[in-house]
Parts: sequence; C-alpha cells; structure tokens
Amino acid sequence: MIEFNQVSLQRGIKPLLVKADLRIHDGQKLALIGPNGAGKSSLFALLLGELGVDQGDLYMPTGWRIAHMAQEVEASDRSAVDYVIDGDKTYREIEHGIETATCDNELADWHGKMDAHGGYNIKVQAEQLLHGLGFKQSDMVKPVSGFSGGWRIRLNLAQALMTPSDLLLLDEPTNHLDLDATLWLEQWLNRYQGTLLFISHDRDFIDGVADHIVHLHQHILTSYPGNYSAYERIRAERLAQQQVMHEKQQVRIAEIEKFVTRFKAKASKAKQAQSRVKELERMELIAPAHVDSPFSFAFPCHDKVSSPLLNIEEADIGYAGKNGPVAILQNQNVSLVPGHRIGLLGANGAGKSTLIKTLCEELPQLTGKRHEGEHLKLGYYAQHQLETLDITASPVLMIQRITPSATEQEVRNFLGGFDFRGDKALDICEPFSGGEKARLALALVAWQKPNLLIMDEPTNHLDIEMREALTMALQHFAGAIVIVSHDRHLLKATVDEYWLVEDGKIEAFDGDLDDYHKHVQAKQAASGFNAGQLAQNPNSADNPNTDSNRDSSDGKASGLSAQDRKEQKRLDAERRARLAPMRKELKKLESRMEKLQATLDECETQLGDTALYEADRKTDLQKILQQQGDAKSEMEEVEMEWMELSEEMEAAE
Repeated sequence: MIEFNQVSLQRGIKPLLVKADLRIHDGQKLALIGPNGAGKSSLFALLLGELGVDQGDLYMPTGWRIAHMAQEVEASDRSAVDYVIDGDKTYREIEHGIETATCDNELADWHGKMDAHGGYNIKVQAEQLLHGLGFKQSDMVKPVSGFSGGWRIRLNLAQALMTPSDLLLLDEPTNHLDLDATLWLEQWLNRYQGTLLFISHDRDFIDGVADHIVHLHQHILTSYPGNYSAYERIRAERLAQQQVMHEKQQVRIAEIEKFVTRFKAKASKAKQAQSRVKELERMELIAPAHVDSPFSFAFPCHDKVSSPLLNIEEADIGYAGKNGPVAILQNQNVSLVPGHRIGLLGANGAGKSTLIKTLCEELPQLTGKRHEGEHLKLGYYAQHQLETLDITASPVLMIQRITPSATEQEVRNFLGGFDFRGDKALDICEPFSGGEKARLALALVAWQKPNLLIMDEPTNHLDIEMREALTMALQHFAGAIVIVSHDRHLLKATVDEYWLVEDGKIEAFDGDLDDYHKHVQAKQAASGFNAGQLAQNPNSADNPNTDSNRDSSDGKASGLSAQDRKEQKRLDAERRARLAPMRKELKKLESRMEKLQATLDECETQLGDTALYEADRKTDLQKILQQQGDAKSEMEEVEMEWMELSEEMEAAE
C-alpha cells in the first residue's frame, strides 16, 4: 500500500499539495485528474523519488518495482524493438551474463535464469506491444532517431509496458495515440496485474480502465470509488449537499450580522452581540457549490453557405514519395454538404490524416478533380498546429493580424472565453504550456467563422474542463464537421455518422464506436496479435481468421438483391481461393514453430541435468548448446516470416 499522510509539496512559491492524505491499495487502477498545472506530474515525481515531500510522510512498499512512461526520448541508433526490450533490465542482465559466461556451469546457470524469466519469448512480446501501438513490422528495425516526436513517445509507452513492475505510472498515455491504439491500450491495462496510477483527460479511456478516481483540487487529494462517470455523479451529489449547506450558512450569517448591527450599541445586548461576532469569526465559510470552468466559447459559423461545400471526384490521395507519387486512397469520391458531422475511423497509416490534409489542400491531390462551393470557408485544426504559432506574438496580436479592423477590446472579450484574460492575452506565447498553445490555436480557428470545420486530434494537450467546453462548442456549431480523434466522448457527443478509411477506400461505417471496437478486435485477432495480451501464442486455436467467421455477413443484412448476393458469394469464393496458398503456408510456419519450440524445451531440460557438465561429457554439452543456438536462430527467422505473411494476408483481405 502507498500512503500519503498530511503531505505538503511546494514548487518555488506555488503550493501543489497541502496536508494531503491518500491511500493506494495493491492492484488498484487509479486515474489522477485535475486541471493542467495542478501538480499531477509532480506527484508522479514524488512516487519516483525525484522529489521529496516538504511536510508529512509518504510511505512506499519496500522492493516495489516501478515502471513509468518518460515524456521525452533522445535520438539513438537503437532499433525500435531493442529500445522496447531495454525496458526489461533483468532480461538484459541475463543476456549479458550468457554472452560473458566463462564456463559451462555459469552458462547453464544463466540459461536457467533466462528460461525462468521467459526471456526466449521476449522479442515476440516487444513486437506485439509495438504492433498494438500502431507500429508496422518494417518499423521494428528502424532506429529510434528515425521516428518523429509523437512516435518516440509511443516507444516510451511500449518500453514502460515492457518493464516488469508492481507499480505502473503513465502520464497522458493516449496523447499521441490514434483511436485503434487507444482501444488496444485500454485492453492491455485491464489485464495488468500490478497497481496502476495514470494521468488522463480522456474520460472514456478513464471509464474503461480506472476503478478509482483521485481528484487533485485546491492542493488536496480526494479519492472516489469507481470510474469517471461514477466520480461525476458522486461529486455532483456532494456539491448539491454543499450548496444546501452554503445557503443555510448564508441565512445564518445574515441573521448574525443583522443582530450585531442592531444591538452592538446597547449595553444590555453587548455581550450577546460580541458572542455573535465571535461565532461569525469562528465560522468556516462553505464555498458555493458550482464548478468554475474558466472556458466558455463558441465556434461562430460563416453567414453564407454553399451546397455542396466541397467535392472531390475520382481522386487518388497520397503524397510524393522518393520514387514518385504514393497513393494511399485510390479513385475516391468525397462530398461534404451543410449539416455533415463526420467522424473518421481507421487504423494508423490507413490515410485519415492524409485525407484531411488533402481536403484542406495541405497536400495536393495526386489525380482527380476538386470543386469548392462559392461560399466555402474552411477552418482547419491540425495536430502540428502548435508548431505553426508565432511564439514571439501575443494572442491579441495574432487575431489582429487576421482581422486588423478588430478592436483590442473585442479581441480580449473573445479570448477571455479561452481563458486568456488580463495580461495573459497580451503576453507573448513562447512560455505558454502545451495546453495553452492548443487553446490559442483553437481560438484562432474559431475567430475565422468557418462553415466547414476539419479537425485532426483537437483534444491533445487539453484538460477535461477544456475538452468539455470544446465538446459543447462543437455541439452548437451550425456548420459541417469532419473530425479525427481518439477521444470517444468527443466523437459520440459531436458527430452523427462515421466514415471508415481502410484498404485504400473511404466508406460509410454502419455502426457506432462499440461496433468499431469489435471491428478492430476482429482484425487484430485475424493478424495473430491479440490485443491486451503481452505474449499471446500465435498458434492459438481461438483465431477468428476463418472462413465461417469472416464471411458471416453474406449481404442479406444489408438488403442486397439475390443477384448482388450471388455476385458477393462469387467474389468471396475468389478471395478464399486467392488466400488459400497463404493460409496453407501460414499453417506450415505455425507447425514449424511448434517443432522448434519443442526442440528448445528439450534442450532446456537436458541443460538442467548437472551430470552434463562433467568433463567426460563436454562433447555432449557442446552438441546440445549448438542445437539450442540453431533452433533459436531458426525460430527468429520463422517468426519473422510468419508475421510478414500475416500482414500480407490482412492487406489482401
């Protein structure tokens, strides 16, 4: 158990915790919530021993292994898979012991430790983590320096998950994930056996993982049982009770003040009046029970509108590669009309962001036509929007550059809704936090009154209060919306339909986010990587990649005619015939892996025989070690071939 006992923590002159109490029991999964800047990351630093308490006591179990997700990673030449494996320091120690063993007995001892640690499966575990977080098979050997900042954060997350731990600390783990990876991580964390403490502003993710909420508010830690939805309900009830108490107290204060004012000059009542004054001084004021959100803004819509707003016809959508254009989406038609409220779904790399950039002309179409409505006014919020801000300018100046005729007071009134008040509106934004810069970027989009709003992961860096304000603003936006987001609460509250970007196509998705979750799970299982499991046996018989499971929808449910169903069955038969050789080869590889594993198990059994290390059996020992080494090398090759073929089958389906 972890226990905070009257803990106070201060950074500079700013108090973060003041006599805070908290108990964290073994195996609990707690979400730490609170506004940006409240001190959540500093609390993590306390648990990691990077900070010490200023007052009070912090009790940590002795010997606990702690894993945490670093927020930065330096560029290095280590491959992605090796970087992730580095999280398991025990494995690296055993690996080094095997490499440097000076005698056969020492070597056998290290091999025994490797077997007990499960180290022979370590590479598969690391690759499964990377696959779950959106990395491709080709990324496994790519150096860390070859990834962008967001993908390096994903590598840090994978390394933290790889680290054997009793306590896992995750700071905003979904910030750089897409929806597919977020769903995968949620499943993985639900299987985690240790104690989990994570910081998140994604309420649906918190709902799916947490069994307790810790609210850091006004320097105090308050624990609530249940997930975020339960926290909201319990806190609302407490605040309602607090409001009643507040109102009663205000009546009593008014009575006391009236009595004191009336009788303090009368000698006969002076003693009673003085008593009332002391009662008033002793009284602990109960705050009014409203949660003050500093955000209140809207997305005004352009006065004029065209229908359609934007058309793209017979378009190849992609980017310019080294050897020529690379089309991710082929021969696609997109029509956006007033009233459209669309959420884009699809795996990482399927083309969602590429589509959005093409719609906003950040990327040119490779082929096809583009038609814009006469009154199209496009507002675009991109993932990299923060990087384009002029950090030498103030929020007021940035808006005045867009509309020179706007008065400073008009601009300041508008920015106040985004919590840029007073001097903050006139300060240069260079020292702003990531959350403040994200709010400013949203304000710049809103100021321009678009009638088509296109947003790529708009909730990154935003706390829960700001996400809620953004959700409300989008709900009341009168124009059309296209959004990519891993925040399920935002999607469910603001869009009316989903488009699935997958296999080079854009299609309407008939279902909600729960249906999409099932769709993702089916694809993961078909590829051999069971989400949520660190080391799932790829030879599992529970693989839904079967004809009966995959072809369960024969077209009847979608209302196809008999002729269409016949054509669908013909296409399905052709696909099965095309995939049959791959499936046959996949089974051969699985059979080979089973035999190699049996060989490795037999070698381990023989190496456990102490008689094998006697002088007269040196030849036998060398033979077994050679056999073991050959089997391991072949196993790695076969596993790699199996993974590549699985991905090829998935793409062909």
